[in-house]
Amino acid sequence: MRLLAVPVAVLALQAGTGAGAGTAVAAGAPASERADPAVRITEGQVAGTGPGGTLFYPSVTSCLTVTVRLAGGGLAGAHASLFQVPGEYRSDRILAALRNRVGGRDVTAVEVRGAVGAWLPGYFTKAIESYGDGESVPFPTEPDPEGLAAAVADGLGQPRAKVTVADVPDGDQTVR
Repeated sequence: MRLLAVPVAVLALQAGTGAGAGTAVAAGAPASERADPAVRITEGQVAGTGPGGTLFYPSVTSCLTVTVRLAGGGLAGAHASLFQVPGEYRSDRILAALRNRVGGRDVTAVEVRGAVGAWLPGYFTKAIESYGDGESVPFPTEPDPEGLAAAVADGLGQPRAKVTVADVPDGDQTVR
């Protein structure tokens, strides 16, 4: 049985799974120097990490990410999707979930990044899926970063001055 354990562990590490996946420091480093794996937040999800942690938002194409920087050094984040992923938060519920995740902790900044031109601020209060038959879904005609900043600030109960918005190209986002 021992002979099988080593090849299985090597295969798990090569596949990116297992206990060592995602660490940024060699396995022989002291625990105090090892980086925790990045917390992965996919479409419609909310999560967070403690001081010194990293958030990883994969495949941000038509999405927006909302990262809350906490006074103690931690991060809380949401990956807002234009269209609901089954079993995950819709765009009109994700800010409330993120606000709950933050709780009463002090916020130093909120960063909104992603496909700014694909989003109307109203998608945070009425998701595309909530429009019924015969109702026309509004679509943006131009980017509205100021409107998005105001909507996110309102949804998180934060001052507008703490929120920044940036249109970023498609791809993965890593926040440290």
